[in-house]
Amino acid sequence: MISILTLLFSFHLQAASNELVVAMELSYPPFEMTDAKGKPSGVSVEMAKELSKYLKKTLRIENTAYDGLIPALKTGKVDCIISSMTATEERSLSVDFSDHYLSTGLSLLIAKKSKVESESDLNQAGRIVVVKKGTTGHQYATRNLGKAKILVLDKEASAVLEVAQGKADAFIYDQLSVYQNWKKNADTTRPNLKPFRQEYWAIAVRKGNKELLGQINAFLKDFRAKKGFEKLGDQFLSEQKAAFKTLGISFYF
Repeated sequence: MISILTLLFSFHLQAASNELVVAMELSYPPFEMTDAKGKPSGVSVEMAKELSKYLKKTLRIENTAYDGLIPALKTGKVDCIISSMTATEERSLSVDFSDHYLSTGLSLLIAKKSKVESESDLNQAGRIVVVKKGTTGHQYATRNLGKAKILVLDKEASAVLEVAQGKADAFIYDQLSVYQNWKKNADTTRPNLKPFRQEYWAIAVRKGNKELLGQINAFLKDFRAKKGFEKLGDQFLSEQKAAFKTLGISFYF
């Protein structure tokens, strides 16, 4: 005779199989953020919604600190990560990445009065370079800027403030964020938007989960063919698209 516990466990497994759990840090607008009602919003959220529809599953988004994303995936708390994550060799040791869906690069938000012009000016004694913990900017600084003082902070806003107040020479971050933060602090900062290291964003799944990885890659191909990324760019990044075109810099998708 089947016990109640067995039935409940079976029901739990069935429910779990019909749910797609996506991890992202909802503090990186316009990709991952919350709207006026506190609900998840942004480019990555819309991607997650479309992916769940493609897989015919219900969607659950887990708001997770950036340095906790990969641990949450590895321990099985989530099915995948869609959180503006750069696919790197180091991260590929822990997770498997989908095909790339966006290209970007590391650039600089520079203090107005700093003598820094490009990344070649950073690795000098007396320079103060700020990075966000766990990002590729953090990794780059650790490996390449041994002569400079590296200030590692948990929040993007705190890093920007250090530069805007002239306490740090530069903040290493991606092009889009540098552009946005410069626009908000045009009186105290200046940007170098030309990427000094090209990067690519991808969706992460648990190591060896070939079935989900294949499904995600098929979704990305289909979504791109249907102009899904182009529509997201128009919806969330229209100002940036126009600005980058004027600057002669390739856009992301």
